[in-house]
Amino acid sequence: MSEKNILYKERQRFRQFWLWAVVLAVASIFWLGLVYQVLLGGAFGSRPVSDVSVVVLFVLVGLGLPLFFYGMRLTTEVEPGELRLRFWPFHLKPVEIPLHLVREYELITYNPIMEYGGWGIRWSARGKAYNMSGNEGVKLYFYNSKPLLIGSQRAAELFRAIGEAKQQQV
Repeated sequence: MSEKNILYKERQRFRQFWLWAVVLAVASIFWLGLVYQVLLGGAFGSRPVSDVSVVVLFVLVGLGLPLFFYGMRLTTEVEPGELRLRFWPFHLKPVEIPLHLVREYELITYNPIMEYGGWGIRWSARGKAYNMSGNEGVKLYFYNSKPLLIGSQRAAELFRAIGEAKQQQV
C-alpha cells in the first residue's frame, strides 16, 4: 500500500540505559584486549589467544554486538484493515495481521519483565509480545489464537489508529 494509507507508523529502538551499559561493558573487554595484545604487544589474560583470534573476536563482539543492538528496531504500521510489525533483523518481511481476525483490543500498562520475561520478541503463557522499551502497549485478542501485545511509546495513538483501521476495513 502507499504511504498515504498509513494511519499510524512508529519505529522504536532499544533505549534502556542499563542495556546499553551492559552491551558496551562487554564490548569494551574486547576493545581492551585488542589494544593491549595487538597494539601494545602484551598478553591479554592468563591463557592468551593469537592476535588474529583477538582481532576476530574484537570484530564479532567488540564491534558486532553494539552494532547489532543499535540496528534492532521494531516498526509498527497500521493501515485500513491491517496491522504490520517488523522486528528487524529477525523479520526480513513484516508480519501482517488482518484486523478482521482481532475480536477485541485494549490499551494496557504491563510489566515487561514479570509478564513477558523482558523486551524483544517474547512468548509467555499470556501470549506473544513485541516490545522495545517502556511498559505501555496495545493487546490484541484474536478469535482463534493467543493474545498479542504490541509495546509502544505512543500506545494511545496506536490504540486509536487500530480502531480507525478496523472501521475502514475493506
